[in-house]
Formats: sequence, C-alpha cells, structure tokens
Amino acid sequence: MQKFLIITFLSLLGLQASLSAGEGWTTDFKAAQAQAKAEGKPLFLEFTGSDWCPPCMALHKNVFSQAAFKDYAKESLVWVQLDFPRSKTQSAQLKAQNVALRDQFNVPGYPTVLILDSDGEMIGKTGYRRGGAESYVAHVKEIIASVE
Repeated sequence: MQKFLIITFLSLLGLQASLSAGEGWTTDFKAAQAQAKAEGKPLFLEFTGSDWCPPCMALHKNVFSQAAFKDYAKESLVWVQLDFPRSKTQSAQLKAQNVALRDQFNVPGYPTVLILDSDGEMIGKTGYRRGGAESYVAHVKEIIASVE
C-alpha cells in the first residue's frame, strides 16, 4: 500500500510539472484558452526549444524572466509555453499537443511567439527581438492594439 501511495504521489508531481512551464506559464493549451475566455485576455503562445535553441534561451533570459515582462503578462496575457526540447522529458500527451499546435499554426522555427484572441484566432506573430523586456512589452502591446 505504501509503495502504491509513493508511486501515485510521484505520478501527480510529474503531471503537475508537465502542465506548468514555470512562473506564470502553462503548457495546457485548452486550459489556457478557457482561462483567456473567462478573463477576456489574449493568449500568448511561445514555441521554443528551451534546452537547445540559443535565441529561445536569450528570449527567456532577456525578456520573459524580467519583472517588466512578468508583471505585464500576469495582468494582461495568458501565456503558454509549447516546448520542443531535446534533453528534457515530456509526456506523450504534451508532445502531441505541441506538435499539433505547431502544425496548425505553421510555425516555421523557434522561437516563434503567436498572440491569439481567446477564440484561438491569430492577432499577431513575433519572435526574439533585441531591446529587452520593456521594448518587448511595448511591441506586444502594439500587436494587440492593432486589432482593438
């Protein structure tokens, strides 16, 4: 019985880790879309190769990990990380979701950032940009404002 409880606990930890990509991020597109609808926020999808893609790592280091971006995103976006790692393990379900979304939106490479309305319709597309978090937030705001 104790062995069963330990295995169940570890499985739940693994599931939680596969659904959360870090502070503020989720990996579950359907849950994020439901949240976006409920909160009236756009979806911010980041297609990344988090453990092998230098521009992806730079985007996280210089933008997504900075307070200016995190504060804006927490208030204004529902952010989803769709990762295509080479070394990190992912569940088969998460891999299938990420590939399906990559194919659905014709993502050509990494990093690609898509901004969608809560119905899943494309608002805009971007990627890595120099200039830091404040500049990136201004860029995202311009994309969103272009359809309002």
